[in-house]
Amino acid sequence: MSSSAAAAAWSLCFSSSSSLDNARHRIMRSPRFQVRCAVAEPMKKKKVWKQGEYPGDVSSFDRHQRRTPIKNIKKKLDRKSNLNPWVNTVTQALSEAIDTKHWLTALEIFKMLKEQPFYQPKEGSYLKLIVLVGRCGQPQHARNLFNSMIEEGLEPTAQIYTALLAAYCRSNLIDEAFKVLEQMKKLPLCQPDVYTFSILIKACVETMERWYEKFRNFGIEPETRTFNILIGAYGKKKMYDKMSTVMEYMRKLSFPWTTSTYNNVIEAFSDVGDAKNMEYTFDQMRAEGMRADTKTFCCLIRGYANAGLFHKVISMVELAGKLEIPENTSFHNAVLYACAKADDLIEMERVYRRMKDKQQCRADATTFAIMIEAYKKEGMNDKVFDLEQEQEQEQETILKVTPAFIS
Repeated sequence: MSSSAAAAAWSLCFSSSSSLDNARHRIMRSPRFQVRCAVAEPMKKKKVWKQGEYPGDVSSFDRHQRRTPIKNIKKKLDRKSNLNPWVNTVTQALSEAIDTKHWLTALEIFKMLKEQPFYQPKEGSYLKLIVLVGRCGQPQHARNLFNSMIEEGLEPTAQIYTALLAAYCRSNLIDEAFKVLEQMKKLPLCQPDVYTFSILIKACVETMERWYEKFRNFGIEPETRTFNILIGAYGKKKMYDKMSTVMEYMRKLSFPWTTSTYNNVIEAFSDVGDAKNMEYTFDQMRAEGMRADTKTFCCLIRGYANAGLFHKVISMVELAGKLEIPENTSFHNAVLYACAKADDLIEMERVYRRMKDKQQCRADATTFAIMIEAYKKEGMNDKVFDLEQEQEQEQETILKVTPAFIS
């Protein structure tokens, strides 16, 4: 295929209704999550920790007195009526900040929310925030949130502890992660489980065998998800022999290979642009009747882009449309990545515009990072400036939720 023909095919594919736009009317639009909050009721009685029992460190937190709950029923109903619009708005803004991975914005909104009289601490909110800051490489903020949660009288759960442990693992603070593990083992209701094990395996892949035996001694048996995470971890380290060994071990123990199993293998080859092995794995996946999902195609698109096989990128986008694969933010990011790799900035802009037209496809930090890097490479500083401004405006939009009556 000549370079002009390839360019024409590239543009035609991504611009045609049979590609990204073809499946638009088939994709169900997820309704916006609405959180209903009521007026603050009397606070739960704070847990009184015995000496040596307290699981957190709250030395850096001030103790604030909660406002006395309104006892008059009429006043309470009036107050509820007045506050509900604000409650729904601020909780929606917090949810959007978390969904778009704007961790600093989310913390600012949460701080503002905690200052309101209707605020009640909830484990779910803390869990989402700890997971968010952990994924964004902010383990100290994860610890601060954990301590704040305990200060507000919430008892830690295994899920909360595991989220904190994951935050340390993502920042390669393995010693701190194992300190959290030791805390969990001392609390009867917070014992480590398979998911805890999986996170530690991913972080300690080189010493996996030793920790695997330790967890089995704890009475925790592996499951398919554990092996899938292990395969992914070996793939990231380019330890393909061990990745293959784990897959053979799964077969031996009658653990089925799943879509996630194949996705982890495809992703391992995708990262290094090994199109041959990536393609072979995908063909085997389809031969076994395994259904591909959005992640499968994200990996394939990035893999072919890394290999410089842009005509196959086009084929994967077309196939995703035929199979009615949901084209979410991650999918568009993969296509944007391929456009940037091909130095096709015009098509990259077209894909980005179509992405913004879809309500379920909000640009995230990855979206902006891909495009800003592509424009910097070409010395298009005006485009870089425009995107940076757009990214800032999106964060400001999420923050602009405070009604005039809130001081």
